[in-house]
Amino acid sequence: MEAKSKVSGAKYAADITSIREAQERISPYAYKTPVLSSETLNSISGRKLYFKCELFQKGGAFKFRGACNAVFSLTDDEAAKGVVTHSSGNHAAALSLAAKLRGIAAHIVIPKNAPRCKVENVMRYGGQIVWSEAAVTSRENVASKVIQDSGAVLIHPYNDGRIMSGQGTVSVEFLEQVPQLDTIIVPISGGGLISGVAIAAKSINPAIRILAAEPRGADDAARSKEAGRIVTLPETKTIADGLRAFLGDLTWPVVRDLVDDIIIVEDKEIIEAMKLCYEILKVTVEPSGAIALAAVLSHNFKNNPKWRDCGTIGLILSGGNVDLDVLWKAFS
Repeated sequence: MEAKSKVSGAKYAADITSIREAQERISPYAYKTPVLSSETLNSISGRKLYFKCELFQKGGAFKFRGACNAVFSLTDDEAAKGVVTHSSGNHAAALSLAAKLRGIAAHIVIPKNAPRCKVENVMRYGGQIVWSEAAVTSRENVASKVIQDSGAVLIHPYNDGRIMSGQGTVSVEFLEQVPQLDTIIVPISGGGLISGVAIAAKSINPAIRILAAEPRGADDAARSKEAGRIVTLPETKTIADGLRAFLGDLTWPVVRDLVDDIIIVEDKEIIEAMKLCYEILKVTVEPSGAIALAAVLSHNFKNNPKWRDCGTIGLILSGGNVDLDVLWKAFS
């Protein structure tokens, strides 16, 4: 019961009540995503694996849940001025789509080096793109200028209680679909997804384990857990472009208290997991989305006696927005 007391007693930016409210708020707009399983992958891993397919969510990633909750939480006066965010990835598209559904403007600050497929998603959903340089400081400065000029409401990609609550609906759904899960493995970056997942899951089942999957080239969360404080890196280097953000002051306390461990994986393991998803599950998963499978198949997980009794594991395939130009060119 210790985990339960942590969830109920701590003052996090989200809780099971706000997550249940988010689930009701977004239900007219968000999909209830399917769960897949594979006897082949069970055999390879030596566990029972269940894959929560957030790549089938609107916008192609779990991010729509949080963005939708945030946008539809706004008062009419707030919404009239539009919303703004800075993001190079799935949050940008998700916020654009959520704003479109509410009929308001979305100002999206995007670095010039963002993946083309993700920029195209923003354009497809009607987001108003404002370009910045790649550095986080540039993104933030440009976003501040947009807010000053328009009065738009900032919707941070992860360090926001409304976002955390929306993302927490993933595990509420997952545990309704597969209540026997004893472990959930979640990609970690800024912490919006894993914090919402951890709060909801441990409120529903205090004994459940929440493990994070993180690339070695962006292992700030693992270093933060070890140091007991937020650690940022001078640079990140990983194929998982969606996992390069650093923890925020709202997500860090949840990661510190409720995430049981962090599994570090190599980029080559992520690529292999992407291949397995494509070849066996028949789904196209972006690197960030495949990292949970990479983690459960990694030596760091398989050879760790602490997790030997993790037998029924939920894996969140967080997104499917991968640039397939190279693949298509190979056929031409």
